[in-house]
Amino acid sequence: MANRLDIVLFGASGFTGRYCIEEIHRLSKANGKSLTWGIAGRSHTKLKQALDEYQKKTDDDLNSVPIILADAEDYISLKQMTERARILINCCGPYRFYGEPTVKACLESGTHQVDVTGEPQYMETIQLKYHKAAQEKGIYIISSCGFDTIPADLGVIFVQKNFKGTLNSVETYSEGGEDPPKTPGPYATYATWESAIHGIAHASELRDLRRKLYPTRLPDFRPRLKPRASVHKSDVINTWCVPFLGSDRSVISRTQRYLYERNKTRPVQIQTYMGFDSLIHLFLMVVLVRILSFLVKYEFGRNLLLKYPRFFSAGMFAREDPLEQKLKRIKCSITFYGKGWSEKLAEGEDEYTTPPNKTIIGRVSGVNPGYGITCTAVTLAAIVVLTEQDKLPEKGGVYSPGAAFAETTLIEQLQENGLSFEIVSSD
Repeated sequence: MANRLDIVLFGASGFTGRYCIEEIHRLSKANGKSLTWGIAGRSHTKLKQALDEYQKKTDDDLNSVPIILADAEDYISLKQMTERARILINCCGPYRFYGEPTVKACLESGTHQVDVTGEPQYMETIQLKYHKAAQEKGIYIISSCGFDTIPADLGVIFVQKNFKGTLNSVETYSEGGEDPPKTPGPYATYATWESAIHGIAHASELRDLRRKLYPTRLPDFRPRLKPRASVHKSDVINTWCVPFLGSDRSVISRTQRYLYERNKTRPVQIQTYMGFDSLIHLFLMVVLVRILSFLVKYEFGRNLLLKYPRFFSAGMFAREDPLEQKLKRIKCSITFYGKGWSEKLAEGEDEYTTPPNKTIIGRVSGVNPGYGITCTAVTLAAIVVLTEQDKLPEKGGVYSPGAAFAETTLIEQLQENGLSFEIVSSD
């Protein structure tokens, strides 16, 4: 690995990749570091344009940044790319179509990888198929290192570490909105919409996948955290909420299971919700989700959804990219409501005979979640893999962010770079 670049960004000419260029350039030299990096993708012209676009924002000369040609559908080129990196930041999705060959190339090349997927089926398939091989190779494959789901997964870790006692359950409440004046245009890219459509269409396959991934069930810890009503008013954030359909619950559950199996610490039960600032917006979302859930069952329906993203998402997604000035005005927060006991038992599997008697509320918040937070988080995750391997689990493997980074300084580094972690109350 002596002649390898420290970091290679794959998919650098895409929308997320272009934001990552800025963060890699900034963070690779922060705090006295001097990490080397390059960019990769299919088109030399587009990659050079991405560098030139960022060049206008910095006084540094980027002409020496290596440009590597690689195609997700050309395995030889993937292998040639991964052989040039100590760690790969993979921004080339949808991952259900393009992710697995890159993982294989990383394993063959002895290259770590982090990515920004929010696709549970992809993540759990990769863990099932490649965890043992990654352990044997001493390679870390860590998915979901963007806004999906670093804030939620590490937010639960943060609450656990600050809970004086034993934490039994956490409910998360995600909120977001754009500061006025609102700018026309979508909030996220077409690739995100495409990933969501295919993920929902194949959600029924997750049950069998999880039986294979986790053939042994966890102990039946009590009291169980029951899901709230589909539409309910939350006393925690004082607004109307519905279940959150993203990957947070899936990823957090994987983290908690790993921590239980490794450390025999009581796994935190999790439910995730999304809050809305008005009943009108909530009603619109419920209607859209029901229409989407019906259409994804059929090929003609999926084709309609993919052809007309703006219509079926009420303008949240479109084929054109979001405007930068719009993204900078989007604020987000995740509130964590935890319950547990003030006293600890001798063993993690021991059962309490009294109801939970202690609560905690934590919060993670920031600006521009989809691209600002995402690119900062995945870049810092890559740097931590390179610089803090003594704090990572085992000697390699396929992990969720919380499982991988629980003992590292990633939370502190995220706080230094614009993502706030705080304890709001504890009693």
